[in-house]
Amino acid sequence: MALTIISLIKQVPVPSEMRMGEDGLMDRTKAKSIINIDCTFGLEAGLQLKKQNPESRLIVCSMGPGSFDVALRTAISMGYDEAYLLSDRKLGGSDTYATGLAIATMLKHLGFTKDSKDPYIILAGRQTSDGDTAHVPSQVAENIGIPQATFVESVKSDGTGNVIAKRIIEGGYQMMKLPMPCVISLTPTGIPPRKPTLSGAIKARNLKITTFGIDDIGLGTEKIGISGSPTIVAKVINIVSERPPITLSEGHNEASLVDSLIANLKKGGNVLVKKEAEAKKDTERPDFPEKDFRDGSSGILTWAEITNGNVSRPSLELLTPARNLATQLGVGTKVMTLMIGKNVQHLAQTLIEHGSDEVIIVEDDKFEEYLVLPFSSIFEQVIKVRKPEIALFAATTSGRELAPRIGMKTDSGVTADCTGLEIGEYVDKKEKVIYTPILESRRPTYGESKLATILGFVCPQISTARAGTFEVPKRVEGRQGIVSSVKPVLNDQDFVVEILKTVRGEGGLQNLFEADIIVSGGRGTTTDNLGLIKALAEALRSQGVNAEWSCSRPVVDEGVAEYARQVGQTGKTIRPKLYIAVGISGAIQHIAGMKEAEKIIAIDHNPKANIFHNADFGIIGEYQDILPELIDRVKAGFTFGIEPKKEV
Repeated sequence: MALTIISLIKQVPVPSEMRMGEDGLMDRTKAKSIINIDCTFGLEAGLQLKKQNPESRLIVCSMGPGSFDVALRTAISMGYDEAYLLSDRKLGGSDTYATGLAIATMLKHLGFTKDSKDPYIILAGRQTSDGDTAHVPSQVAENIGIPQATFVESVKSDGTGNVIAKRIIEGGYQMMKLPMPCVISLTPTGIPPRKPTLSGAIKARNLKITTFGIDDIGLGTEKIGISGSPTIVAKVINIVSERPPITLSEGHNEASLVDSLIANLKKGGNVLVKKEAEAKKDTERPDFPEKDFRDGSSGILTWAEITNGNVSRPSLELLTPARNLATQLGVGTKVMTLMIGKNVQHLAQTLIEHGSDEVIIVEDDKFEEYLVLPFSSIFEQVIKVRKPEIALFAATTSGRELAPRIGMKTDSGVTADCTGLEIGEYVDKKEKVIYTPILESRRPTYGESKLATILGFVCPQISTARAGTFEVPKRVEGRQGIVSSVKPVLNDQDFVVEILKTVRGEGGLQNLFEADIIVSGGRGTTTDNLGLIKALAEALRSQGVNAEWSCSRPVVDEGVAEYARQVGQTGKTIRPKLYIAVGISGAIQHIAGMKEAEKIIAIDHNPKANIFHNADFGIIGEYQDILPELIDRVKAGFTFGIEPKKEV
């Protein structure tokens, strides 16, 4: 039985060439398109699997307009054998729910079902640059009814019908064994994609690409396109810069530059001013009737993710927007939290004291570590009984995998990586009704250059919240709440994925969220493996300051630091009192993760680096000269104006 390797790819517009249309939505028609970067790592993973299984068949699939054949032919020129494109005008405007459904339906039409006798594996990129949701791999897996692993760095066949995947998690990684068929999504930290060959280019030019419409694969219009999607993009606005011009140090050597920085800090300098980008609003509210689409659904459900025997900080952060939404929805709206794990009942009171009204517990020794199949099944069962109107998940690697799978089970759709959650209303001028109350989920998109507002019209309205965006609600000791337990119905198929090993490094996620000062290194600081970055953080700790070190994505891509240390759009969003960016160019994706810092110091040799447009204080110079001087000053007692922790 020959293995079939299927790669899903998408052709995406270059974010810098996107323009906003008159309707307030993004116009991609004139933007240059390329293969989504993450998808190219999925393509390469398929070619690597082909090395292990020489008789395997390589297929590449996509969904989009006819112009997507360019991306498909590129995949053929890299070594793929067959190409399929799902293209139909009726698919236009589909959200991720509808996209996952359509792609899965095409694959099932090609014979790839959960009951297929011949082995196959579906590979995809972690997420696309135009959406950044990471939803579609989970949605395809749920639609076909097969296991999955997302945020995977490497994958290989074990020769017995299983694959071994290395999955990146907060703080480290997991080694997992999955039976085929399965879906794997790859991070851009795997093996870099190869370039097309001349013989491959000739093959690609002559190959016939099979194109399907929805009628060809037996897909109706009920759940696709704008009208069939459970979520819509209501508006898109530009993200506004929040910081005043930088104050640069002056001096002729490293000592005088550091003296100037210290003097500037003592003056107080710049202050982060919180501003929201304003959107144009209709001056008059139409006199339309109001429509409540919730159909009896009520309350807010959150997920308490358990890490190392404790409730993760991002899960506690969720309770801040959950409580705010409950207040906006009115008296009687309850915040419920579902907690799944091994021996976790003692953690229920912590959740109640942080804002949960009821903690629903599912305990079993099998749940010592998160597993997407049983966890999504448990959520589906709880949602059917409790009927919450809103469900919130932290946008961790697990939350971003779990939420879209649940969304497919409940026909709900999901909004990813939100930085704002409010209750509002939607004026439907076509139907002449006002949907209210409705969850407005705001999320950065298009390379963090735009802020989109997404609405969902099926309950529960599901959103994931970017970790580090919301504060942990203040704990109220002795607060009363309900603790209940659930015995879900599960079967053997829910446990076909085996976790072989879990490795979590020291420091990482929790420490980055709690640190007062974070020293972060970029590509320009890897010559000494971040030695000076770590030394500055350690010097601050020796003075009693709560300090940590982090890095930008290129440092993780080079293997110098673990993913848990990465700050940025695809890493962590942090809010320290002070962020020291060293050798970081200032890509917009990195800015997204550190812009909430109270103060930012940038150190770089390039005076034109974008990081200087997003910092309060700066030093232009070589970090190898500046950091040793700063370390000496810290050892002498300088702590950047941050008070050391007092000994208890």
